Amino acid sequence: MKINLRVTFNDETVQEVSATARDLVAFEDKYQRSVAKMQQEMKLTDLLFIAWNSLHRTSKTTKDFETWLDDVEGIEASDDDPKLSG
Repeated sequence: MKINLRVTFNDETVQEVSATARDLVAFEDKYQRSVAKMQQEMKLTDLLFIAWNSLHRTSKTTKDFETWLDDVEGIEASDDDPKLSG
């Protein structure tokens, strides 16, 4: 199971993120909510935390979640899998 997300930063750079089961479990542990219920009650925080966790887990950011949010302009679902491009 994975979710592909596109994060746009304030400096207009874009980063494709592939969140895996590990990131989804981290979300469930932190927020005590099932990812299966995200479609019913989607919060921006949900997607942002999942993207940040993936980037933090893979050492693509060392910033804590709150600090990282200061750099983010937006987030959206993506059809691009960063593991396939490169």
